Amino acid sequence: MKDTTTLYRPVGPQELVLIEQSEWKKFPPRLPEQPIFYPVMNEDYAVQIARDWNVPASGSGFVTKFEVKSDFLARYDVQNVGGHMHNELWVPAEELEEFNDNIVGKIEVTQSFN
Repeated sequence: MKDTTTLYRPVGPQELVLIEQSEWKKFPPRLPEQPIFYPVMNEDYAVQIARDWNVPASGSGFVTKFEVKSDFLARYDVQNVGGHMHNELWVPAEELEEFNDNIVGKIEVTQSFN
């Protein structure tokens, strides 16, 4: 088994600034109306969200890519929320700090949309 799993997260410009302020090491805490942090399992799905949802909502969207320790991720079931590519993990907001502690390396931006 691979030691890390590659995940993706579509973000808007405000969240991207907070990630940059963390020196590309962690995702910011969720807002009270956001009880779940949901990284996605493939880049195509992240692109779809960044382009089709983040751009209309905030003017731009970004796809981030990062590695997380696979043994840590084993506690989360993959959730399918639509078609075959719409797979994501549901991380309760109160577990996000521990999730961030299990990121290996830095979060990187792979694509951006305006």
